[in-house]
Amino acid sequence: MLTRRLFLGAMPAICAATHITLHAGTSTPREYHVSPKGDDANDGTRSLPLKTISAAAARSYPGDTITVHEGVYRERISPPRGGAPEDQPIVYQAAAGERAEITGAEIVRGWKPLQNGIWTVTIPNSLFGRFNPYSDVIHGDWFVPKGRVHHTGAVYLNGEWLAEAASLDEVMQPGTGAHLWFGRVDGETTTLWAQFGTADPNHELTEINVRQTVFYPEKTGIDYITVRGFVLRCAATPWAPPTAEQIGLIGTHWSKGWVIENNVVSHSVCSGVSLGKYGDQWDNTSANSAEGYVKTIERASHSGWSKENIGHHIVRNNTVSHCEQAGIVGSLGPAFSVVTGNIIHDVHVRQLFTGAEMAGIKFHAAIDVEISNNHIYRTNRGLWLDWMAQGTHVTGNLFHENQSEDLFVEVDHGPFLVDNNLFLSETSLNVNSQGGAFVHNLFCGGVSLEQYDSRLTPFMKPHSTEVAGYHDNPSGDMRFFNNVAARNGDLSPFNKTRLPMKLDGNVFLKNARPCSEEKNPLLETEFDAQIQLTEKTDGFYLDYSTDRAWAADRKRNVITSDLLGEPVISGLPFQKADGSSIRIDRDYRGSARSSANPFPGPFECPDGGMQTIKVFETGLGYKL
Repeated sequence: MLTRRLFLGAMPAICAATHITLHAGTSTPREYHVSPKGDDANDGTRSLPLKTISAAAARSYPGDTITVHEGVYRERISPPRGGAPEDQPIVYQAAAGERAEITGAEIVRGWKPLQNGIWTVTIPNSLFGRFNPYSDVIHGDWFVPKGRVHHTGAVYLNGEWLAEAASLDEVMQPGTGAHLWFGRVDGETTTLWAQFGTADPNHELTEINVRQTVFYPEKTGIDYITVRGFVLRCAATPWAPPTAEQIGLIGTHWSKGWVIENNVVSHSVCSGVSLGKYGDQWDNTSANSAEGYVKTIERASHSGWSKENIGHHIVRNNTVSHCEQAGIVGSLGPAFSVVTGNIIHDVHVRQLFTGAEMAGIKFHAAIDVEISNNHIYRTNRGLWLDWMAQGTHVTGNLFHENQSEDLFVEVDHGPFLVDNNLFLSETSLNVNSQGGAFVHNLFCGGVSLEQYDSRLTPFMKPHSTEVAGYHDNPSGDMRFFNNVAARNGDLSPFNKTRLPMKLDGNVFLKNARPCSEEKNPLLETEFDAQIQLTEKTDGFYLDYSTDRAWAADRKRNVITSDLLGEPVISGLPFQKADGSSIRIDRDYRGSARSSANPFPGPFECPDGGMQTIKVFETGLGYKL
């Protein structure tokens, strides 16, 4: 246990000696309580709580816990220090059974009616301090503004945001679509105009973005922080490309060992949860080039990017929604992390702007990252693994209603493993990579395949951030074993590839199309799997018809590291993150697979027939 350092702040030494003696040299962890009814002059006990979370953060050291009681906290939390390994994090948690909300927004009153449900308000710029979201223009590498200016500000009516208009004239001539707002900043004030319909903004909960982020350390290297059980909302986050600092509504800022769990994260102008990169003078100077990102990787290696220093985060059981860039984003910083059990939805659905970074989850360098048991839907793109997906394991996820595709793998050389997933959107895969394995999945959508990408992108030494070499990206060198393709499932784009394919044990139902490189696929052209996903009060259920003949007519292998072999380019074996061998002997539900003849698809159901399977359980249930 680390010795607690003496925190004197600005107090005279004699005062500090009188009042803080108990903190010096003790190893006993403390619990600080925070309540809207508290006072930051209190000592932080349950009976005498602090008023702000920031005040508790300033007093906390490794092993301490900050328990936040019910209420709305309008502040930015910037932890001044982190915890320590060996079970000594600094824990920030909502009190059990209490709704503690931390928001980047402030309530604004004094709106004046103009006409037809349009109102205006003028706010002194002193409310914003050094950062004014209404003059902060969204910009950066790979950002596409669609021919207009966008700001990180937002206006909220009863928790839901309005859309930024391109001009004041657009607000003053309301249509029948989404309600709009527009802002204008001068030297002293910020003026907002907004369409509120029949609502009176002075009698409803009307808020505006004030803070850039909600929970994000100003310094890098603030390790071993746990954030648990909060509602985190409303941040004026900037665009987060892989070549710049990636500030999310909540983010780890180039650190190690965070646990972000059981939170509701919503209404971030760009990204919700960030596991991303630090910032430097090279931010947003890459001119959208692959060469620029290669230089970013090289600089990161000189800035501490290693297995010892960065990543190893756990992001689990959160609900992330209403983000216009990414639900969870990270360049380089997510390495060696686990992202599991999250609900991610309504990401980039307004599409006011666009670019190359939009997805439910968007990772660069997902090295030895596990992405498991997440529910990702109503996003533009479900999961995007861009550059250096090596040792990545995507398993047991539910994808549906994603507009572009459920999974995009871009310029990765593998090995990466995708097993036991439900791909239910119109397009299942977009493939511009090699060295991957797709095992025991259900594909209901088509596949887009890039035949060749000339960019030279890195592959790494095993279980490491160290670059082993660079290679271009020819098509092929993919493995498809024991999958079921239904509806529009289509592996025929792999009929012709530059590198050889490995396919065996796959089943194709009704209109689904096989790859001609598979020697003996099972074609059930008359079989309708009757796939339907239904939401009920306790979760999502899948109706799915199977046939016992799929097992009786074919002998399939249990998929192992030995069977998967090694990707052509990286030359590395398919392994778990700890270096042990892979054996796919469990299905989507965690049930054991037959060791003699595993059933195809994500569910082990050798008896066949119609299955009604609970595929995702309802999460936290907070009302946003």
